[in-house]
This record gives sequence, structure tokens and C-alpha cells, in this order.
Amino acid sequence: MEDGGGCFQSRAPACRGPGTKEEGTSAQSCHRPSRFLLYLYLVGFLDFFGVSMVVPLLSVHIRSLGASPTIAGVVGSLYGVLQLFSSTVVGCWSDVVGRQYSLLVCILLSALGYLLLGISSSLFLVAVARIPVGIFKHTLSISRALLSDLVLERERPLVMGKFNTASNVGFILGPVVGGYLTELEGGFYITSFICFSVFILNAGLVWIFPWNDTNLNRMKTGQQTSNRPPSELLKKAKYKLQETPTTNGAITLQAMTWQLWIQIVSMLRDIRNVIFSEMWDIFLVRFLMSLAVMLYHSNFVLAIEERFGMKPRLTGYIISYSSALGVLAGFVLGPVMRLYKHNTYTILLHSSALTCVLLLLYSIAFSIWVVIFCSTFLSFSTAIGRICTTDLQLTVGGTQASGTLIGLGQSVTAVGRIVAPLLSGIVQEFSPCGPPSLGTALALVAVIIMVLNKPRYSNNQSAKLKSQ
Repeated sequence: MEDGGGCFQSRAPACRGPGTKEEGTSAQSCHRPSRFLLYLYLVGFLDFFGVSMVVPLLSVHIRSLGASPTIAGVVGSLYGVLQLFSSTVVGCWSDVVGRQYSLLVCILLSALGYLLLGISSSLFLVAVARIPVGIFKHTLSISRALLSDLVLERERPLVMGKFNTASNVGFILGPVVGGYLTELEGGFYITSFICFSVFILNAGLVWIFPWNDTNLNRMKTGQQTSNRPPSELLKKAKYKLQETPTTNGAITLQAMTWQLWIQIVSMLRDIRNVIFSEMWDIFLVRFLMSLAVMLYHSNFVLAIEERFGMKPRLTGYIISYSSALGVLAGFVLGPVMRLYKHNTYTILLHSSALTCVLLLLYSIAFSIWVVIFCSTFLSFSTAIGRICTTDLQLTVGGTQASGTLIGLGQSVTAVGRIVAPLLSGIVQEFSPCGPPSLGTALALVAVIIMVLNKPRYSNNQSAKLKSQ
């Protein structure tokens, strides 16, 4: 699927060549995935564009309301704490109720949060505004789960890479627009309302998605009935739902209650199956590598200033340069996948090892040019590593509960976001090189874990490739 197209795996007929009776139908079938993927790429771009306009200005707005640094830190961490607990639940909920409904609800309630932020004139309103965003801001996670539902397994990393590229472009442009608007009178409030409008636009895009072309409901039902037989408790709930009377065709309160009960039981079952699976090593590697990269970013500006006397403005150029390279990583992934014959585990192992070496080199660098060299290749290794980690989770765990798997992965990363500032502050007391040095050690542990488990995953990859 090098061109972003390809046929959905839920479609039985293959795309036929010219000269057949179904030429027109087949051509239309092959173009539909491209159109749907373009919609998803646009959703990812708008999501990051809207958020990145507001988030860099949030701490300044909180301080302008008279908050102390401690209170500002507590309000700022509220989002991360809520994400920690909501990522897995919302991801699993999307498996149960479907991607369209869950995506619409998450976008609209996130828009509500940014609308409240746009009218916030006190710390209490700011904290209240962060609650719906912290719980329901999972647009990208559900979109990734939707991508995994639609594309073939060996095409999934490339499509994920293009989706991340589109999202990161929005993350590059958003702060520029937000920085310009904040110089106006009431700039933060204007920026928040524009972010709200962007999310409403995103909801409209999801509403007009060509969902009928994907047959998602039929595919989802087939997966649930063939691969995930319901437990006795779920069977009982469904039996009760069938027995529930209706009034003039309307669903009664009891029917709605049993429907909600079915969803809760399904969610708890999926979460239990993932937690007690043999995927602990993948999630541990994800946690260690995420924490290592966060430690590298945690004091980058301060460390460069202390070690090399660089002004923050010049350091900002380096950060923008690295972000731009991270966008290009999505286009590099295709040739890399072909080079490694679609062996995701080996790509992840090598990218993690490269990240470990680059973090070590950065921590002992004696020249700013060495820092720029490390930043250049870290942009590629970390971007490719994130994509391969998600793909490996879905490959081992199966796409039947892709929302649950991606949500749990986001929860693991959220733990890293909470732990990283604490560890960074502690080791920074000893040296400005402390955070990247600790990140090197954590990345080394992750590489060792992957080396020890490589035979098991290499055999699984070979079997899957042969079956395809």
C-alpha cells in the first residue's frame, strides 16, 4: 500500500485487472480506501493543529490568573492523570460500540472542554475545562484503531506512519498560529475558540465519512462472533435484552440499561484479556523507551544553555528542525519495511538500539554539532520506534480488540509522562547530563529485554508472513 491505497481486508473480492466485467466496480473498490484514509489523515492533522495552538499557551494563561507555580503544576498535570485512567477504558469502549460513534463522542466532548477553556476566567473553570479533554481526548488513538481495522497487517505500519506524519504537520503549524494570535488582545480566548471550531469541523468530517464503503459494522460483528465468544455473563445480558419489552417501537429504560450493561461487561472482559496476556514485555519496552525519550526532552533547552551557552531562540530552531525531520520519518518507513522484509520486531529492536546509542552520545557531547547530529537521527529512530511498537501490539494481541490495545499503550505512555518530570528533576540536581544519561540506561534495559525475547517474536513474524 505504498500509495496509501490498497483494498480493505474486509472485502472478499480482490481487485481485478483491466478487461474483466467487474473492472469499474473493482476500480471503485480500490479507490474507496484511499478516500477514507485521506479523511482520517485530515482528522489527525486538524486534531494536532487545534491542540498545539492552545497547549503551549496554557501555562502562561494559568499564571496570568494568579496561580502559584505549584498550583499551575497541579492543574497542568490533571490532564495526564485523567488520560492515564481513561485511555484503556475509552479504547475498549470503541471496540464495543464502534469507531464512528466513539470518535464522534470523543471529538464533541473534547470540543466542549476547549469551549469552556475559552470562557475560563478563574482557575476553577480551567480545571473543569481540562476534565472532559482529559477523559475524552482520544481522537488519535481511536483513529489508529480504525486504521488497524481497515488495512492489511503488512500495510499497517506504513499507513500508521503517514497518519503520524499528517498529525505532526499540524503540530508544527499550530504553535505558529497560536503564537501570532496570543499577541492580540484576549489572544488566549480567541485561540481557544478557534480550537473549539477546529474540533467541531473535525466532528463534521467524521459525520460525513464514507462509512458505508468500509462495512465496518459487518466486519466487527464477524470478528466478535468468530473470535471472541461471549462469556456466560454476557450471554445472560443479551438474553435479557431480547426479552425486554418495548413500547410502540421505542426502547424502554430497562432495554437501555441492559445495553449499557452489555457494553460494560464486554469492556471489562477485553481489558482483562489484554492485562493477563503474554504481552507484558511489549508494554514494558514501550514504557522504558517512552520514559527514555521524555527524559531527553525534559531539560533539553536548559541543558543546551548550561553546557554550550546557546540562547533559547537558537535552541528553538534545533527543536523545530528535529520536529520537521520527525514528519519525514513517515515517508522513510516504507523503504525501511521493505529492507527488513516487514519484520516489525527487528526494526523496533534496531531503532531502540540506535536510540540508546544516540542518547549516550548526546549525554557526553562536547560540541553543539554533536547535539545536532544526535537530534537528527533521534527524530527518525524515535518516530519509527513508536510506529513499530503500536504495530507489534496489534500483531501479537490481534485486531479484534485494537482499541483496547492502543488505549492500554497510551495509558503506559501516560505513566511515563507522570514519572519523567520527577526523575528528571532528581537527576538534574547532580548534572545537566543526568536526564539523558538515565534515559540511556533505561533504553539499554529495553534493548536487553527485546534481545532475550527476539526468538519468540521472530518465529511469529515468519509464520505470519508465510501465511500471507
